[in-house]
Amino acid sequence: MTGPLKTLLQARRANRTVVVLLLAATAIGGVLAVLSKQWCRSNGWGGAEQHIHMCYSDFAQLFGTRGLADKLFPFYTGLPAEQAMEYPALLAVIAGVAAMLVPGTGFSAERQLAYFDLNSLGSFLCWAVIVVAVAYAARNRSRDALMVAIAPGIILTSTLNWDLWAVMFATLALLAFSRNKVVLAGLLLGLGTAAKLYPLFLFGAILVLCWRTGRMGEFWKSLAVAVAAWLAVNVPFMLTAFDEWSRFYTFSSEREISFSSMWLAFTWTGLDGEGFSLLSNGLFAVACLGIAYLGLSSVRRPRMAQLAFLIVAAFLLLNKVYSPQFVMWLIPLYVLSRPRWREFLVWQAVETFHWAAVWLMSAKIVSGGEFGSGGPLIEMLYGAGIAAHMGMVVYIGVRIIGDIRRPDDDLVRAGGDDDPLAGPLEGLPDAFVLPAPSRIRRQS
Repeated sequence: MTGPLKTLLQARRANRTVVVLLLAATAIGGVLAVLSKQWCRSNGWGGAEQHIHMCYSDFAQLFGTRGLADKLFPFYTGLPAEQAMEYPALLAVIAGVAAMLVPGTGFSAERQLAYFDLNSLGSFLCWAVIVVAVAYAARNRSRDALMVAIAPGIILTSTLNWDLWAVMFATLALLAFSRNKVVLAGLLLGLGTAAKLYPLFLFGAILVLCWRTGRMGEFWKSLAVAVAAWLAVNVPFMLTAFDEWSRFYTFSSEREISFSSMWLAFTWTGLDGEGFSLLSNGLFAVACLGIAYLGLSSVRRPRMAQLAFLIVAAFLLLNKVYSPQFVMWLIPLYVLSRPRWREFLVWQAVETFHWAAVWLMSAKIVSGGEFGSGGPLIEMLYGAGIAAHMGMVVYIGVRIIGDIRRPDDDLVRAGGDDDPLAGPLEGLPDAFVLPAPSRIRRQS
Protein backbone atom coordinates (compact mmCIF):
# COMPACT_ATOMS: atom_id res chain seq x y z
CA MET A 1 0.00 0.00 0.00
CA THR A 2 2.90 2.33 0.72
CA GLY A 3 4.11 2.15 -2.87
CA PRO A 4 0.79 3.09 -4.54
CA LEU A 5 0.11 5.79 -1.94
CA LYS A 6 3.55 7.30 -2.43
CA THR A 7 3.04 7.23 -6.20
CA LEU A 8 -0.29 9.01 -5.84
CA LEU A 9 0.92 11.64 -3.38
CA GLN A 10 3.81 12.52 -5.67
CA ALA A 11 1.81 12.51 -8.90
CA ARG A 12 1.76 15.54 -11.15
CA ARG A 13 -0.09 15.09 -14.44
CA ALA A 14 -2.91 12.56 -14.48
CA ASN A 15 -2.17 9.30 -16.30
CA ARG A 16 -3.60 5.80 -16.32
CA THR A 17 -1.79 4.78 -13.14
CA VAL A 18 -2.89 7.89 -11.27
CA VAL A 19 -6.49 7.47 -12.40
CA VAL A 20 -6.58 3.80 -11.35
CA LEU A 21 -5.19 4.66 -7.92
CA LEU A 22 -7.68 7.51 -7.50
CA LEU A 23 -10.57 5.24 -8.48
CA ALA A 24 -9.35 2.66 -5.97
CA ALA A 25 -9.35 5.36 -3.27
CA THR A 26 -12.84 6.40 -4.34
CA ALA A 27 -13.99 2.79 -4.08
CA ILE A 28 -12.73 2.72 -0.49
CA GLY A 29 -14.67 5.92 0.14
CA GLY A 30 -17.75 4.31 -1.38
CA VAL A 31 -17.45 1.27 0.89
CA LEU A 32 -17.22 3.57 3.91
CA ALA A 33 -20.29 5.44 2.63
CA VAL A 34 -22.25 2.17 2.46
CA LEU A 35 -21.12 1.17 5.93
CA SER A 36 -22.25 4.53 7.31
CA LYS A 37 -25.80 3.69 6.15
CA GLN A 38 -25.72 -0.01 7.00
CA TRP A 39 -28.03 0.24 10.03
CA CYS A 40 -30.84 1.58 7.84
CA ARG A 41 -30.05 -0.86 5.05
CA SER A 42 -30.51 -3.69 7.57
CA ASN A 43 -33.37 -2.29 9.67
CA GLY A 44 -35.20 0.05 7.30
CA TRP A 45 -35.86 3.75 7.28
CA GLY A 46 -38.48 4.68 9.83
CA GLY A 47 -39.18 7.01 12.74
CA ALA A 48 -36.49 8.57 14.84
CA GLU A 49 -34.20 5.53 14.61
CA GLN A 50 -32.91 6.50 11.15
CA HIS A 51 -31.88 9.88 12.57
CA ILE A 52 -30.40 8.45 15.74
CA HIS A 53 -28.24 6.10 13.65
CA MET A 54 -27.51 8.96 11.23
CA CYS A 55 -28.48 6.99 8.12
CA TYR A 56 -31.51 8.94 6.87
CA SER A 57 -31.70 9.26 3.09
CA ASP A 58 -34.04 11.15 0.78
CA PHE A 59 -33.70 8.20 -1.60
CA ALA A 60 -35.55 5.96 0.82
CA GLN A 61 -37.89 8.61 2.21
CA LEU A 62 -39.16 9.91 -1.13
CA PHE A 63 -39.57 6.45 -2.64
CA GLY A 64 -42.68 5.91 -0.55
CA THR A 65 -44.01 9.48 -0.40
CA ARG A 66 -43.67 10.81 -3.96
CA GLY A 67 -45.40 8.07 -5.93
CA LEU A 68 -42.09 6.52 -6.96
CA ALA A 69 -42.95 3.13 -5.41
CA ASP A 70 -45.99 3.01 -7.70
CA LYS A 71 -43.87 4.12 -10.68
CA LEU A 72 -45.71 7.43 -11.01
CA PHE A 73 -43.16 9.41 -12.98
CA PRO A 74 -42.51 12.93 -11.57
CA PHE A 75 -44.11 15.78 -13.55
CA TYR A 76 -45.73 13.28 -15.92
CA THR A 77 -48.29 11.06 -14.22
CA GLY A 78 -49.79 13.75 -12.01
CA LEU A 79 -49.64 13.78 -8.23
CA PRO A 80 -51.37 15.72 -5.45
CA ALA A 81 -49.55 18.90 -4.44
CA GLU A 82 -48.31 17.33 -1.21
CA GLN A 83 -46.68 14.49 -3.16
CA ALA A 84 -45.10 16.51 -5.96
CA MET A 85 -41.30 16.38 -6.18
CA GLU A 86 -39.75 19.55 -4.77
CA TYR A 87 -36.64 19.25 -6.94
CA PRO A 88 -35.54 20.69 -10.29
CA ALA A 89 -36.60 18.79 -13.39
CA LEU A 90 -33.44 16.80 -14.11
CA LEU A 91 -33.18 15.41 -10.58
CA ALA A 92 -36.86 14.50 -10.73
CA VAL A 93 -36.20 12.63 -13.98
CA ILE A 94 -33.25 10.79 -12.43
CA ALA A 95 -35.41 9.82 -9.44
CA GLY A 96 -38.20 8.66 -11.76
CA VAL A 97 -35.95 6.63 -14.04
CA ALA A 98 -34.39 4.88 -11.03
CA ALA A 99 -37.87 3.95 -9.78
CA MET A 100 -38.72 2.45 -13.15
CA LEU A 101 -35.65 0.20 -12.91
CA VAL A 102 -36.70 -1.34 -9.58
CA PRO A 103 -38.57 -4.61 -10.29
CA GLY A 104 -42.20 -4.88 -9.19
CA THR A 105 -44.57 -2.20 -7.99
CA GLY A 106 -45.92 -0.89 -4.71
CA PHE A 107 -44.08 -0.07 -1.51
CA SER A 108 -42.14 -2.75 0.35
CA ALA A 109 -38.98 -2.76 2.44
CA GLU A 110 -37.22 -4.83 -0.22
CA ARG A 111 -38.09 -2.43 -3.04
CA GLN A 112 -37.18 0.57 -0.88
CA LEU A 113 -33.74 -0.95 -0.25
CA ALA A 114 -33.32 -1.71 -3.95
CA TYR A 115 -34.21 1.89 -4.80
CA PHE A 116 -31.75 3.21 -2.23
CA ASP A 117 -28.97 0.95 -3.50
CA LEU A 118 -29.62 1.84 -7.14
CA ASN A 119 -29.49 5.57 -6.46
CA SER A 120 -26.43 5.09 -4.25
CA LEU A 121 -24.70 3.35 -7.14
CA GLY A 122 -25.55 6.29 -9.39
CA SER A 123 -24.09 8.70 -6.83
CA PHE A 124 -20.92 6.63 -6.50
CA LEU A 125 -20.44 6.67 -10.28
CA CYS A 126 -20.85 10.47 -10.22
CA TRP A 127 -18.29 10.62 -7.42
CA ALA A 128 -15.79 8.63 -9.47
CA VAL A 129 -16.29 10.92 -12.47
CA ILE A 130 -15.78 13.98 -10.26
CA VAL A 131 -12.52 12.60 -8.88
CA VAL A 132 -11.13 11.91 -12.36
CA ALA A 133 -12.34 15.30 -13.63
CA VAL A 134 -10.60 17.08 -10.75
CA ALA A 135 -7.40 15.12 -11.41
CA TYR A 136 -7.29 16.29 -15.02
CA ALA A 137 -8.51 19.82 -14.27
CA ALA A 138 -5.82 20.28 -11.61
CA ARG A 139 -3.21 19.82 -14.36
CA ASN A 140 0.15 19.50 -12.54
CA ARG A 141 -1.51 18.72 -9.19
CA SER A 142 -3.55 15.64 -10.09
CA ARG A 143 -2.65 14.20 -6.68
CA ASP A 144 -4.99 16.73 -5.06
CA ALA A 145 -7.96 14.75 -6.37
CA LEU A 146 -7.27 12.27 -3.55
CA MET A 147 -8.95 14.80 -1.25
CA VAL A 148 -12.17 14.38 -3.22
CA ALA A 149 -11.84 10.58 -3.26
CA ILE A 150 -11.67 10.25 0.53
CA ALA A 151 -13.47 13.42 1.69
CA PRO A 152 -15.53 12.68 4.82
CA GLY A 153 -18.06 15.25 3.61
CA ILE A 154 -18.76 13.07 0.57
CA ILE A 155 -18.50 9.73 2.38
CA LEU A 156 -21.16 10.80 4.89
CA THR A 157 -23.58 12.60 2.56
CA SER A 158 -23.20 11.01 -0.89
CA THR A 159 -26.31 8.86 -0.39
CA LEU A 160 -28.39 11.54 1.30
CA ASN A 161 -29.71 13.16 -1.88
CA TRP A 162 -28.99 13.42 -5.62
CA ASP A 163 -26.59 16.39 -5.26
CA LEU A 164 -23.59 14.52 -6.67
CA TRP A 165 -25.23 14.58 -10.10
CA ALA A 166 -25.14 18.38 -10.09
CA VAL A 167 -21.60 18.39 -8.68
CA MET A 168 -20.55 16.07 -11.51
CA PHE A 169 -22.00 18.34 -14.20
CA ALA A 170 -20.39 21.43 -12.61
CA THR A 171 -16.96 19.79 -12.27
CA LEU A 172 -17.05 18.42 -15.82
CA ALA A 173 -17.99 21.91 -17.02
CA LEU A 174 -14.89 23.37 -15.37
CA LEU A 175 -12.77 20.66 -16.99
CA ALA A 176 -14.34 21.35 -20.39
CA PHE A 177 -13.71 25.09 -20.06
CA SER A 178 -10.09 24.39 -19.10
CA ARG A 179 -9.75 22.43 -22.36
CA ASN A 180 -11.11 25.36 -24.43
CA LYS A 181 -14.43 23.54 -24.98
CA VAL A 182 -16.62 26.53 -24.16
CA VAL A 183 -19.77 25.16 -25.82
CA LEU A 184 -19.48 21.87 -23.95
CA ALA A 185 -18.90 23.76 -20.70
CA GLY A 186 -22.10 25.71 -21.28
CA LEU A 187 -24.03 22.51 -22.05
CA LEU A 188 -22.83 20.88 -18.84
CA LEU A 189 -23.61 23.94 -16.72
CA GLY A 190 -27.08 24.07 -18.24
CA LEU A 191 -27.66 20.43 -17.32
CA GLY A 192 -26.21 21.05 -13.87
CA THR A 193 -28.58 23.97 -13.33
CA ALA A 194 -31.47 21.73 -14.41
CA ALA A 195 -30.44 19.43 -11.55
CA LYS A 196 -29.55 21.99 -8.85
CA LEU A 197 -29.37 25.76 -8.86
CA TYR A 198 -25.75 26.13 -7.78
CA PRO A 199 -23.96 25.34 -11.10
CA LEU A 200 -25.54 28.53 -12.44
CA PHE A 201 -23.36 30.51 -10.03
CA LEU A 202 -20.20 29.36 -11.81
CA PHE A 203 -21.15 31.73 -14.60
CA GLY A 204 -20.29 34.53 -12.17
CA ALA A 205 -16.65 33.43 -12.20
CA ILE A 206 -16.68 33.04 -15.99
CA LEU A 207 -18.22 36.49 -16.38
CA VAL A 208 -15.59 38.23 -14.24
CA LEU A 209 -12.67 36.56 -16.00
CA CYS A 210 -14.08 37.09 -19.50
CA TRP A 211 -14.80 40.73 -18.69
CA ARG A 212 -11.31 41.26 -17.34
CA THR A 213 -9.68 39.71 -20.42
CA GLY A 214 -12.02 41.40 -22.89
CA ARG A 215 -13.33 38.03 -24.15
CA MET A 216 -17.01 38.45 -23.36
CA GLY A 217 -17.87 36.41 -26.44
CA GLU A 218 -16.77 33.27 -24.58
CA PHE A 219 -19.14 34.11 -21.73
CA TRP A 220 -22.13 34.78 -23.97
CA LYS A 221 -21.48 31.66 -26.01
CA SER A 222 -21.35 29.39 -22.96
CA LEU A 223 -24.36 31.10 -21.37
CA ALA A 224 -26.46 30.76 -24.53
CA VAL A 225 -25.73 27.03 -24.75
CA ALA A 226 -26.51 26.63 -21.03
CA VAL A 227 -29.87 28.36 -21.45
CA ALA A 228 -30.69 26.12 -24.42
CA ALA A 229 -29.77 22.98 -22.46
CA TRP A 230 -31.81 24.10 -19.44
CA LEU A 231 -34.82 24.85 -21.64
CA ALA A 232 -34.53 21.49 -23.40
CA VAL A 233 -34.88 19.72 -20.05
CA ASN A 234 -37.50 22.01 -18.52
CA VAL A 235 -39.83 23.22 -21.28
CA PRO A 236 -41.59 19.86 -21.81
CA PHE A 237 -42.58 19.78 -18.14
CA MET A 238 -43.40 23.49 -18.06
CA LEU A 239 -45.90 22.92 -20.87
CA THR A 240 -47.45 19.73 -19.55
CA ALA A 241 -47.24 19.93 -15.73
CA PHE A 242 -46.48 23.52 -14.80
CA ASP A 243 -47.76 23.34 -11.22
CA GLU A 244 -45.64 20.30 -10.39
CA TRP A 245 -42.65 21.63 -12.32
CA SER A 246 -42.77 24.99 -10.54
CA ARG A 247 -43.00 23.47 -7.07
CA PHE A 248 -39.23 23.64 -6.61
CA TYR A 249 -39.22 27.38 -7.26
CA THR A 250 -42.29 28.22 -5.17
CA PHE A 251 -41.14 25.90 -2.39
CA SER A 252 -37.68 27.49 -2.35
CA SER A 253 -39.17 30.96 -2.12
CA GLU A 254 -41.83 30.23 0.47
CA ARG A 255 -40.17 27.65 2.72
CA GLU A 256 -39.32 28.72 6.22
CA ILE A 257 -35.72 28.88 7.42
CA SER A 258 -34.48 25.40 8.19
CA PHE A 259 -31.49 23.33 9.24
CA SER A 260 -28.20 25.11 9.90
CA SER A 261 -29.18 28.46 8.40
CA MET A 262 -27.67 31.59 9.92
CA TRP A 263 -31.18 33.02 9.80
CA LEU A 264 -32.24 30.74 12.67
CA ALA A 265 -30.69 33.41 14.90
CA PHE A 266 -33.13 35.98 13.48
CA THR A 267 -36.49 34.28 13.90
CA TRP A 268 -37.37 37.02 16.40
CA THR A 269 -37.77 39.43 13.47
CA GLY A 270 -41.08 37.80 12.57
CA LEU A 271 -40.18 37.49 8.87
CA ASP A 272 -41.82 34.67 6.97
CA GLY A 273 -40.13 32.45 4.41
CA GLU A 274 -40.59 34.91 1.56
CA GLY A 275 -39.23 37.75 3.68
CA PHE A 276 -36.10 35.78 4.54
CA SER A 277 -35.76 34.83 0.85
CA LEU A 278 -35.76 38.49 -0.12
CA LEU A 279 -33.18 39.31 2.55
CA SER A 280 -31.00 36.31 1.71
CA ASN A 281 -31.08 36.93 -2.03
CA GLY A 282 -30.36 40.62 -1.56
CA LEU A 283 -27.31 39.98 0.58
CA PHE A 284 -26.11 37.30 -1.83
CA ALA A 285 -26.32 39.82 -4.67
CA VAL A 286 -24.24 42.26 -2.62
CA ALA A 287 -21.69 39.52 -1.89
CA CYS A 288 -21.48 38.71 -5.61
CA LEU A 289 -20.81 42.36 -6.39
CA GLY A 290 -18.02 42.35 -3.82
CA ILE A 291 -16.50 39.20 -5.31
CA ALA A 292 -16.76 40.72 -8.80
CA TYR A 293 -14.95 43.84 -7.58
CA LEU A 294 -12.26 41.68 -6.02
CA GLY A 295 -11.85 39.81 -9.29
CA LEU A 296 -11.71 42.95 -11.40
CA SER A 297 -9.40 44.96 -9.12
CA SER A 298 -6.82 42.43 -7.93
CA VAL A 299 -3.24 43.01 -9.04
CA ARG A 300 -3.16 39.62 -10.74
CA ARG A 301 -6.18 37.98 -12.32
CA PRO A 302 -7.80 35.50 -9.89
CA ARG A 303 -8.13 31.87 -10.81
CA MET A 304 -11.48 30.42 -11.89
CA ALA A 305 -11.74 28.02 -8.94
CA GLN A 306 -11.03 30.78 -6.43
CA LEU A 307 -13.90 32.95 -7.65
CA ALA A 308 -16.22 29.94 -7.98
CA PHE A 309 -15.57 28.85 -4.39
CA LEU A 310 -16.22 32.34 -3.02
CA ILE A 311 -19.51 32.68 -4.92
CA VAL A 312 -20.88 29.26 -3.95
CA ALA A 313 -19.71 29.68 -0.34
CA ALA A 314 -21.46 33.06 -0.12
CA PHE A 315 -24.68 31.46 -1.33
CA LEU A 316 -24.47 28.64 1.20
CA LEU A 317 -23.66 30.95 4.11
CA LEU A 318 -26.57 33.27 3.31
CA ASN A 319 -29.12 30.65 2.24
CA LYS A 320 -32.24 29.79 4.26
CA VAL A 321 -31.08 26.20 4.67
CA TYR A 322 -27.76 24.37 4.75
CA SER A 323 -28.49 20.69 4.22
CA PRO A 324 -25.57 18.47 5.25
CA GLN A 325 -24.92 17.33 1.67
CA PHE A 326 -24.32 20.89 0.46
CA VAL A 327 -20.70 20.53 1.60
CA MET A 328 -20.18 18.42 -1.53
CA TRP A 329 -20.74 21.52 -3.68
CA LEU A 330 -17.63 23.10 -2.17
CA ILE A 331 -15.21 20.17 -1.96
CA PRO A 332 -14.07 20.02 -5.62
CA LEU A 333 -13.88 23.82 -5.73
CA TYR A 334 -11.73 23.87 -2.61
CA VAL A 335 -9.38 21.23 -4.00
CA LEU A 336 -8.98 23.24 -7.21
CA SER A 337 -8.56 26.58 -5.43
CA ARG A 338 -6.63 25.93 -2.19
CA PRO A 339 -5.42 22.32 -1.91
CA ARG A 340 -3.90 22.35 1.56
CA TRP A 341 -4.26 19.00 3.33
CA ARG A 342 -4.11 20.17 6.95
CA GLU A 343 -6.70 22.87 6.39
CA PHE A 344 -8.87 20.47 4.38
CA LEU A 345 -8.85 17.83 7.12
CA VAL A 346 -9.70 20.37 9.81
CA TRP A 347 -12.59 21.64 7.66
CA GLN A 348 -13.87 18.12 7.06
CA ALA A 349 -13.64 17.34 10.78
CA VAL A 350 -15.74 20.42 11.49
CA GLU A 351 -18.27 19.40 8.82
CA THR A 352 -18.42 15.91 10.31
CA PHE A 353 -19.22 17.36 13.73
CA HIS A 354 -21.88 19.57 12.15
CA TRP A 355 -23.33 16.56 10.28
CA ALA A 356 -23.62 14.55 13.50
CA ALA A 357 -25.19 17.48 15.36
CA VAL A 358 -27.83 17.87 12.64
CA TRP A 359 -28.93 14.24 12.97
CA LEU A 360 -29.00 14.40 16.74
CA MET A 361 -31.19 17.47 16.52
CA SER A 362 -33.48 15.94 13.91
CA ALA A 363 -33.77 12.79 16.05
CA LYS A 364 -34.91 14.89 18.98
CA ILE A 365 -37.46 16.71 16.81
CA VAL A 366 -38.86 13.54 15.21
CA SER A 367 -39.07 11.76 18.58
CA GLY A 368 -41.03 14.64 20.05
CA GLY A 369 -38.24 15.46 22.48
CA GLU A 370 -37.97 11.94 23.82
CA PHE A 371 -34.48 11.49 22.41
CA GLY A 372 -32.06 13.60 24.42
CA SER A 373 -34.17 13.44 27.60
CA GLY A 374 -35.46 16.95 27.11
CA GLY A 375 -32.16 18.57 28.15
CA PRO A 376 -30.36 21.35 26.27
CA LEU A 377 -27.23 19.36 25.34
CA ILE A 378 -28.32 18.49 21.80
CA GLU A 379 -29.38 22.08 21.10
CA MET A 380 -25.99 23.25 22.35
CA LEU A 381 -24.16 20.76 20.12
CA TYR A 382 -26.33 21.77 17.18
CA GLY A 383 -25.65 25.47 17.72
CA ALA A 384 -21.93 24.79 18.10
CA GLY A 385 -21.99 22.75 14.89
CA ILE A 386 -23.61 25.56 12.92
CA ALA A 387 -21.18 28.15 14.29
CA ALA A 388 -18.15 25.92 13.65
CA HIS A 389 -19.23 25.04 10.11
CA MET A 390 -19.93 28.66 9.18
CA GLY A 391 -16.76 29.89 10.84
CA MET A 392 -14.64 27.38 8.94
CA VAL A 393 -16.17 28.24 5.56
CA VAL A 394 -15.64 31.95 6.29
CA TYR A 395 -12.04 31.22 7.31
CA ILE A 396 -11.34 29.37 4.06
CA GLY A 397 -12.98 32.17 2.09
CA VAL A 398 -10.78 34.75 3.80
CA ARG A 399 -7.67 32.70 3.05
CA ILE A 400 -8.68 32.40 -0.62
CA ILE A 401 -9.19 36.17 -0.76
CA GLY A 402 -5.70 36.48 0.71
CA ASP A 403 -4.33 34.22 -2.04
CA ILE A 404 -6.02 36.44 -4.64
CA ARG A 405 -4.62 39.64 -3.15
CA ARG A 406 -1.18 38.09 -2.63
CA PRO A 407 -0.76 35.67 -5.55
CA ASP A 408 2.74 34.71 -4.41
CA ASP A 409 1.03 32.81 -1.57
CA ASP A 410 -1.12 30.83 -4.00
CA LEU A 411 -0.08 27.17 -3.74
CA VAL A 412 -1.32 26.31 -7.25
CA ARG A 413 0.56 29.19 -8.86
CA ALA A 414 3.66 28.34 -6.86
CA GLY A 415 3.72 25.05 -8.78
CA GLY A 416 4.11 26.87 -12.09
CA ASP A 417 0.49 27.06 -13.29
CA ASP A 418 -1.21 30.41 -13.75
CA ASP A 419 -4.79 29.14 -13.86
CA PRO A 420 -5.36 25.52 -14.89
CA LEU A 421 -9.06 26.25 -15.50
CA ALA A 422 -8.62 29.42 -17.58
CA GLY A 423 -8.97 27.63 -20.91
CA PRO A 424 -9.41 30.18 -23.72
CA LEU A 425 -8.49 32.98 -21.28
CA GLU A 426 -5.12 31.55 -20.24
CA GLY A 427 -2.17 33.83 -20.85
CA LEU A 428 -4.28 36.72 -22.14
CA PRO A 429 -3.43 40.25 -21.00
CA ASP A 430 -5.92 42.20 -18.94
CA ALA A 431 -8.26 44.40 -20.95
CA PHE A 432 -10.28 45.84 -18.06
CA VAL A 433 -9.13 46.33 -14.47
CA LEU A 434 -10.81 48.36 -11.76
CA PRO A 435 -8.65 50.43 -9.42
CA ALA A 436 -8.06 48.77 -6.08
CA PRO A 437 -8.64 50.80 -2.90
CA SER A 438 -4.88 50.89 -2.16
CA ARG A 439 -4.15 52.25 -5.62
CA ILE A 440 -6.87 54.85 -5.26
CA ARG A 441 -5.37 56.05 -1.95
CA ARG A 442 -1.90 56.28 -3.48
CA GLN A 443 -3.20 58.28 -6.43
CA SER A 444 -5.09 60.69 -4.19
